[in-house]
Amino acid sequence: MFGECHAHIFMNGFDYRKAVKDHRDRPDEAEIRRALEAYRTHGVAFVRDGGDHFGASLLARRLAPEYGITYLTPGFAIYREGRYGKVVGLSYGNLREYAALVRRLADEGGDFVKIMTTGIMDFQTDRGLTSEPLEREEVREMVHIAHEEGFRVMSHTNGARAVEIAVEAGVDSLEHGNFQDGDSIACMAEHEVVWVPTAVTVRNLIGSGRFSDEVLKSIWKGLEENMRLARKLGVMFALGSDAGACGVFHGQGICEEYQAFQDIFPEDTALEQGLKAGEMRIRKFVRET
Repeated sequence: MFGECHAHIFMNGFDYRKAVKDHRDRPDEAEIRRALEAYRTHGVAFVRDGGDHFGASLLARRLAPEYGITYLTPGFAIYREGRYGKVVGLSYGNLREYAALVRRLADEGGDFVKIMTTGIMDFQTDRGLTSEPLEREEVREMVHIAHEEGFRVMSHTNGARAVEIAVEAGVDSLEHGNFQDGDSIACMAEHEVVWVPTAVTVRNLIGSGRFSDEVLKSIWKGLEENMRLARKLGVMFALGSDAGACGVFHGQGICEEYQAFQDIFPEDTALEQGLKAGEMRIRKFVRET
């Protein structure tokens, strides 16, 4: 079975408010163990977490060897104050504060740095995002600071121009990457970044009644087209389902993500090999000291 290259152990897949309540005072070990058991049941032996500000993913990393799982986490994601990211991380107001958070992450034993350069998809509209992207120079400096501290960088990014900015800044993996175009996809191919599209965060919502199926199907169609172009241009993919997000459950989510890839690339005999190569790149997201 493939590893899960993008998860959030503190989320439960169905009720974000409950998840926050469960972990607010301290990480809920019982909930974390249930999630880890779900990964073991599904044969998943590697998980890369996207972080949280409760300490849940750090506890999960300590517990994971009991379940035969290698677990990587940044501890917390880092986002600009006033922009999207509070759900999973800590904020900075200027680059000096950002650098301090990177040092804190190192002190707390984070495996890599996760930055938030844009908002998430606004499922009420087609191609809308919940906040503006960060400027090019800021992203470049963020990546530079992280790399200087020996960290690889995982970048939460949506939108074509924002993807180009993140990739050209030198991020090591691009998470989500919705609403791209041919130029941004070619940029990913040129810079050999690993793309983790978390496709089932869209696919699993279709028919749920949570949002307009018309909007969701349009977003899904665009993502399918972009993934096919990326594969054609030689972009390296890795499987990550964003497990814990609405409608995406721990353990089960990565199986559904692989099925989504198989449905998009039904005749691609090299798909499994390519996805394993992407996962092996992700598995190297540990700090170099």
